[in-house]
Amino acid sequence: MPELVEVETVRRALSPLLTGATVVDAVVLHPRTARRNERPEDVVDRLRGRRVQTVGRHGKFLAMPVDGDLLWVIHLGMSGRIVVADPSDPLEVHTRFRACTDRGDDIRLVDPRTFGFVAVFTPEEAAVSSLPNLGPDALEELPSTRRLAERLANRRAPIKALLLDQRILAGLGNIYADEVLHRARIDPVRPGGDLDLEEVGRLRRAIRPVLEAGLRHGGTSLDDLAYLLPDGRAGDFLRRLRVYGREDQPCRRCGTPIIRRIVAGRSTYSCPSCQR
Repeated sequence: MPELVEVETVRRALSPLLTGATVVDAVVLHPRTARRNERPEDVVDRLRGRRVQTVGRHGKFLAMPVDGDLLWVIHLGMSGRIVVADPSDPLEVHTRFRACTDRGDDIRLVDPRTFGFVAVFTPEEAAVSSLPNLGPDALEELPSTRRLAERLANRRAPIKALLLDQRILAGLGNIYADEVLHRARIDPVRPGGDLDLEEVGRLRRAIRPVLEAGLRHGGTSLDDLAYLLPDGRAGDFLRRLRVYGREDQPCRRCGTPIIRRIVAGRSTYSCPSCQR
C-alpha cells in the first residue's frame, strides 16, 4: 500500500536521523527481505561501518548512498513500514530487518507479507536493478504537459492503469491515482492515448496538489493500519480523500454517489458525473 506520499513521509522522518550517521550493526531477520542481493550477508557486510551520505527517494523506493560507492535501497512492498526504536526495545512481530546507528537509533523494517525488500547495491548491481527503469518522480520530476502527453500517446490502456505504471511516472499508486483522476475530472477507464492536451494538462496540474495534501497530513493509514509513521502515529489523510474507499458516499464536488470498479485488477473509485 505505501505510495510516494508515505515513502516521502518516511524519508523526511529518517533524513535527520540517518544523514551523516554510521551503521554500526545490521541484521537480516528474514532471508526473503534480502532477496535482491546474492546473499543476505551482503546486506549486512556492506552496511556495517558505513556512513550514510544522504536519505533520498525515487518513486516508492528509499535510496540512500553510503560510503564505498554503495546504494542502500528499501522498498516497503504492500504492507511494510519503517519503525524507529531504541535498540533495547522488543522487536515487533514481523520485523524483517534492523540497522543500528552510532547515534543510537534502531531502524527497523516491519513487513508481514515480506513483499518489501532491503538491498545494498554496487554501482554495477544498481545499473541492472529495477531503479533505472523507473519513470520521472511524480513529485520531484513531474514532466511538462507536452512530455506527459508524449508518454501517454497511442496507449490504449486505461489512464488509471497507466498512472500505476512506474515506468511512465514513478510513485503513484492506487489511492493517489484515484484522487488525481477525480481532481482532474477524468474517467479512470479512458484510454490514456485518447486524452487531449488540455486533459493531460488537467491531469498534470492535479498531481502535485494531491501529493502535497497527502504529505501535509502524514499520508493515508487505512483501517488495517498497515502504514504508520516511523514514530507509530497513523497518517491522517484518510478522512480527507475525495473518492478512494468512498463507494456509495456523495462526491465532495457534486453529490453524486461514488462508484467502485475494477481497473487493471485494482479497486478504483470515481464519480460518474464529474469524471467523464
